[in-house]
Amino acid sequence: MNGSPVRVRSRADLAFQRRARPHGCWDHLIAAPLWPLHGANLGTLLRTCDAVGACLAVPRLPWVPDALARGNTLRRRACVHWTSRDVLGWLAAQRAAGSQIVGVELADEAVRLADLAAARQRTVAVLGHEQTGIPSEAVELLDLAVEIPMIGTGASLNVAVAGSLVLYRLAGFL
Repeated sequence: MNGSPVRVRSRADLAFQRRARPHGCWDHLIAAPLWPLHGANLGTLLRTCDAVGACLAVPRLPWVPDALARGNTLRRRACVHWTSRDVLGWLAAQRAAGSQIVGVELADEAVRLADLAAARQRTVAVLGHEQTGIPSEAVELLDLAVEIPMIGTGASLNVAVAGSLVLYRLAGFL
């Protein structure tokens, strides 16, 4: 092969290339796993939110704070906001305030992940329950559904993986 050898960037190189300051909370992209089942998925999403400059919105469930604390492998304050237990009301309020609501769901009208445009306005990426998806009452609040095509035998990816893919796409990195 001709060409230069691959040079792995150092931590100092990476830090220099990244944004000079952290993003402002609630300013552009929000991941919203509103019906969480597994705490490990919340930790993974929290790490992805940091990577793409997004915030995480989670319902006030008794086990969620501990799951986030365990999952915060960066060991610094993360951009986490709490919804009320009325997640449908919270979602409706976000939509009424002008946010685009994008749900990761298998639906007839869903846009394929590869065709999903980067977010150009404040966007809430709604992630459903691991087993049952987004409830039908919440699907009615979506402006857009996105699906992740799969070839294998599974019906869907887990919430952390699906959410991470969609967040990277909405952030304009993919």
